[in-house]
Amino acid sequence: MTSRFFRIPFNSIRFKLIVGVVLITVPLSLLLIYTNYYAIGVVRSQVADSNKKMMSLYMGQIDEQLRFAESSLMGLTIAEADFTGIENKVSESDRYFALRRLSNRITENMLNFKSVDGFFIYSAPNQYYMNAFREVTSYAERESVRNFIEDETGKAAPNLPINRWYVQEIGEKYYLLRTIKVSNTYVGTWILFDNLMMPLNLIGLGDKGAVLFTTNDGVPLVNAEIVKNNRLDVNKNLQHYYLTGDDHRYLVVGEKSAVGNFNLIALIPDEQILKNLPILRNIVNFILVGVLILLPVCLLLLRKTVLLPINRLISAMKRIKDGNLDMRIQSFRTSDEFQLVYETFNTMMSQIQELRIHVYEEQMNKQKAELQHLQLQINPHFYLNSLNIMHTLARAKNYALIEEMALCLVGYFRYMFRSNLTFVSVQEELQHVRNYLRIQELRFPNHLQCTIQVPDYLLRTPIPPLVVQTFVENAIKHAVTMDEPVLLTIDMELDDAAAAPTLQITIQDTGPGFPEDVLEEIRSGIQMTSAQGEHIGIWNVQQRLLLLYQSRADILFANVASGGAVIVITLPLTPDMGKGERL
Repeated sequence: MTSRFFRIPFNSIRFKLIVGVVLITVPLSLLLIYTNYYAIGVVRSQVADSNKKMMSLYMGQIDEQLRFAESSLMGLTIAEADFTGIENKVSESDRYFALRRLSNRITENMLNFKSVDGFFIYSAPNQYYMNAFREVTSYAERESVRNFIEDETGKAAPNLPINRWYVQEIGEKYYLLRTIKVSNTYVGTWILFDNLMMPLNLIGLGDKGAVLFTTNDGVPLVNAEIVKNNRLDVNKNLQHYYLTGDDHRYLVVGEKSAVGNFNLIALIPDEQILKNLPILRNIVNFILVGVLILLPVCLLLLRKTVLLPINRLISAMKRIKDGNLDMRIQSFRTSDEFQLVYETFNTMMSQIQELRIHVYEEQMNKQKAELQHLQLQINPHFYLNSLNIMHTLARAKNYALIEEMALCLVGYFRYMFRSNLTFVSVQEELQHVRNYLRIQELRFPNHLQCTIQVPDYLLRTPIPPLVVQTFVENAIKHAVTMDEPVLLTIDMELDDAAAAPTLQITIQDTGPGFPEDVLEEIRSGIQMTSAQGEHIGIWNVQQRLLLLYQSRADILFANVASGGAVIVITLPLTPDMGKGERL
């Protein structure tokens, strides 16, 4: 069903031209798209490598400062006697001088480390806390750290990591701490991540870019708003760069700290990365838009200049193939080449039509000559039998039958002399058949019975002459004998079951029927010209119907199971019913 109603014209010029245009433009467009994305990928990779190196440099500096601060803490723990003097029950003067020495040392350390926000020493047994801090640190920050240290060391099992730097959230802010335990005294330093960010804010990542610290679990320690608002994922592997974000995409590069559980990450807006490629991107986008616009324009131009003229020519050829030889291609504004093709085509069709008219006229003259010849072959067929009947009636001196016989013969031969007509009415043909049957009834008294059933509305239907009479004559010749009586029936009816109504003529007898070999020869259309001239009339009728109706008429030959032959003639109602067209 699909191939019948929808078939892709793979071999048409239209299909090949359209496919050719698409095969040229689509790969070029894809190449431009690939080049665009490749350039963007190269720029991203270069920006990522550059920022990765910068993050590694800054993280290296931060780690180096943290190691230096850690080494200072380790230096404080060397003065173990001072820590012992704080914890043990010594004189107040000794304790005072020990505290004084430790306080001086952490103050000296504070002066040497600008990146550290504060040092502290806390004696858990005596609940004695001393610290040194930068002037920029607020009182609330210092108290938050002190309260955290006192709370954690006051537990039965303190949860302070001792061997590394660690991130701790204190009072809704994140701090980086390093603590060392000497006996029951804790020595440590702390850095607020907000303060650690100050030199990093000078890195130029655009208005929407940012640098931030995160934990190893991806928790942002600063600039959490940019991560939350853009729904960024900062918990992936930082060995390679990656893109993240929904509405605004960011390039993420970072570096892990070698001394603590935190990372330094740069969030670079993708639009910031590509801001140096506006010309290339605009050119590529302009080309792609141009291709998308020009492709249908080119197809429309191709359709107007090539496909439509070809389609007009193909449409005209299809209509001519269907039999419309009057078809001409109208004048259209098109290319000179197609104008020449159209003019040549119209001239050629005019010449073909004139030639066809001449051929048709010659064919019609030939058909008339053949029809007359066929009818002349039929005319002598009945002559000798009629003379023989007249001779028999004269010897019997049956003058009434001779008179009736003479009238029937006059009507018969008058019809035969008019048989050069192309069409006669059913009524005229049946009257001729009745004359013939009456003659045969006189020849075979009490051995031939005939019935004719035809609706009145079919009496004026035009049919070729001698069609019915030929088969009636053939039936009497082969079916009627002096042994048994024969019934001959002629029925006509209108068959309107098909798309075009037809006249159906049935001629049936109760004789012996057709011999099988003769039936095969008749069905095959072979001309049977025996020495006795048998069955030549049947072949003549077949040829006449073929000349008059081409393939629209049909004759069916068969034998009836109960005995006898049946002939069914199907004729189209041409010319129109009632006109009785004659040539």
